[in-house]
Amino acid sequence: MRIGDNVLQASEKVVFALRELYASYGYGFYRMSKFEEYDFYAKNKDFLVSDNVLTFTDTNGKLMALKPDVTLSIIKSSEEGEGIRRVFYSENVYRPSANDSFKEIMQTGLECFGAIGEKEVTEVITLAVKSLSAISSDCVLDLSDLSVIDALLGKLGVLPADRRRIYEAVESKNSQEIEKRLADFGVSEKEIAEAVKILTLSEGVEGAIRTLEESAVSMGEDACKEFLAVLKRLAGTPEGERVRVDFSVIGDVNYYNGIIFKGFLRGIPSPVLSGGRYDNLMKKLRKKGRAIGFAVYTDLLDLLREDSPLLGDGYLNVALPKGRLGEKVYSMFAAAGFPCPSLLEESRKLVFENEEKKVRYFWVKPSDVTIYVERGIADVGVAGKDILAEYEPDVYELLDLKKGVCRMAVAGPKGFIDDKSRPLRVATKFSEVAKDFYRKKGREIDIIHLNGSIEIAPILGLSDVIVDIVETGTTLRENNLEVIETVFPISARFIANKTSQKFKKEIVDELRASLAALVEKEQ
Repeated sequence: MRIGDNVLQASEKVVFALRELYASYGYGFYRMSKFEEYDFYAKNKDFLVSDNVLTFTDTNGKLMALKPDVTLSIIKSSEEGEGIRRVFYSENVYRPSANDSFKEIMQTGLECFGAIGEKEVTEVITLAVKSLSAISSDCVLDLSDLSVIDALLGKLGVLPADRRRIYEAVESKNSQEIEKRLADFGVSEKEIAEAVKILTLSEGVEGAIRTLEESAVSMGEDACKEFLAVLKRLAGTPEGERVRVDFSVIGDVNYYNGIIFKGFLRGIPSPVLSGGRYDNLMKKLRKKGRAIGFAVYTDLLDLLREDSPLLGDGYLNVALPKGRLGEKVYSMFAAAGFPCPSLLEESRKLVFENEEKKVRYFWVKPSDVTIYVERGIADVGVAGKDILAEYEPDVYELLDLKKGVCRMAVAGPKGFIDDKSRPLRVATKFSEVAKDFYRKKGREIDIIHLNGSIEIAPILGLSDVIVDIVETGTTLRENNLEVIETVFPISARFIANKTSQKFKKEIVDELRASLAALVEKEQ
């Protein structure tokens, strides 16, 4: 029976193409049940994206779960034996979404495990690139290696327990924050400069090989040698041309070890492919050998429409926050060589273009900037650290613009003494920030979410304290309140969509460099 192309959706066509590709490399199709016993995931929760798992009780009274992960089930069910196992699959998984509901995610992917070496690792990376190319020729695979990052941090004296802070800065491509956090650990200026060169690396395969080999940081560890060996296998191949070495790809360090990668397509705002080495899972499930694999998120592929605004028209799209902060940062963008005179004209327009510079600005509510950037409607934007901390959008935080400087703080009545015998009542519009702050302190709290006039809550007895933005502190003083402690400093940050940073890298990097020069000049 032949099925006409007009019957299949774009994602369905891709699934068939990928299955044919993997089979041609000797991978066998793996079919599994949609359910697992919940106890299996409870024992291996460190290897899940989220602790939240969709469960139900079967007819025998046993607690079951809809699969949140495919790889766990494949490795658990694999038979012990010598050699190498190669399998591919097309399965749906069920994971929490951003709005706290569950989402069904379609995945097609492969796993290679057992006595694997450089050859098999290179093969999987090659198939990852071929998978992207089967969907669109406008693609890039970002390749990283956690072992290289850890080897570097180890030589700098950063202990494993302290590395999460560095990982976060590297993932955001925030060189300022990398420098600051390494300095906090007593690393010398010379060592910091060399480390930042590696940790912010974003080059093609050949360039990355030269940079890593020329680096003063020794690459003598076995894991670092393996990464270079894999890069050399990729060099000069058609697939290697679409690979970019980028250490901002870190992901879940509990799940992955060694080589890790993400795939991007122009027109889709988030990664469509994710994978890497997961030897730790093999050890946890008492399986011999090593493992590597990846999944393509085929449900995202329906975004690739010819009329999609995400495909772009050659303009750099910039989301600016309405108000005084937006006006201040626009002046920086103009001084950086990206002016748009019509933006300063009196009008009710919301979108402004400079055709000569190919830049487009639009005003949005400050708390919405991250939404426009994360979803790819804006390539770059400016958002306060308060918004980034509260909503944790999946964007790059490229630069601290040093504008709109203030702080997130805990405040309460003057002379307030915390009664530890009961939960602390906290009023705030930054609920996630407050929860995280007090969770780290081990303090039980009762969150009272408000949307405005936060300072009045402790005055009227609604709360004991507040967590809010403090600028001058005048409002607090006039209402007999005071800052109890600072949560973190706040300022405006230059952010970028992750896909835009890949496909508009030259102009985004140019803008970032110009803004950084302005920030340094003003200090």
